[in-house]
Amino acid sequence: MADALPHAGPAGVGDRLRPYRAVLASRARSQRSYRANFATDLLSSLLVGIIELAEVWVIFHNVVSLGGLQFPQMLLVFGIADLCFSLADLSFGHCDNLPTYLRAGTLDVFYLRPQPLLLQLITSDISLRRLARACVGLTALVAGIAINDIDWTAGHVALLALALVSAYATFCAMFVWAAGCQFFLVDGAEATNAFVYGGRYAATQPASVWSKPLKVLFGFVFPMAFTGFLPVVTLLGLPGPEWMPGWLGWCAPLAAVWTWLIALLAWRAGVRHYRGAGG
Repeated sequence: MADALPHAGPAGVGDRLRPYRAVLASRARSQRSYRANFATDLLSSLLVGIIELAEVWVIFHNVVSLGGLQFPQMLLVFGIADLCFSLADLSFGHCDNLPTYLRAGTLDVFYLRPQPLLLQLITSDISLRRLARACVGLTALVAGIAINDIDWTAGHVALLALALVSAYATFCAMFVWAAGCQFFLVDGAEATNAFVYGGRYAATQPASVWSKPLKVLFGFVFPMAFTGFLPVVTLLGLPGPEWMPGWLGWCAPLAAVWTWLIALLAWRAGVRHYRGAGG
């Protein structure tokens, strides 16, 4: 009996996660079953990513540098931020559906199931088309690594790994924060999108050109500068802009923790505020 006890924990975790895996697998199969539509979705998502990358190229095609960064360096910033946002959008982006559930009253169905509400929402859907957009970010990241002269010490490898994990976690937290706000706004998705998707756009731009209010908002309140710009500044040994010294790139994990803190507080407050479709 004592020998069986250590195996009870992992088995229990696997059993608890099985319903979520089944839902995600069924969603993925349903999307792949309509091949022409799935291919069209992948192509459209790929084109969106290419257009956004082309926008960065057009800007730097007309200037030598912007905010102290040249195109090869900016390509690295874009690659990290765009790849991590695309993966976060793939796994957490359907939190945007919460306003629809609230208006239709279908969120109450989630309460009938013996699983955490947030985990149900996160695993309620998956959009495979966003993988195409992630490929654009990955391509930009690989190209940026190749064309920048980086001394790949153990510290720099660790910094890049921390930057990728932290950026993904930060963007995921932004989707959760936005979902928590919907319990109060109900039909205010556009208001939160200004920070979620607007934050993604800010993350793919050099923070050194931001005005002071934007540095406060997207540098520290919603720390988008920590998802791409500051880690690249630290990685390449560049001087940081005002209020953002170069060593701050190492603080990307702290920025992710901060973002998850405000996200979970917003989610908890929203859930406690919710009274159900029947009032």
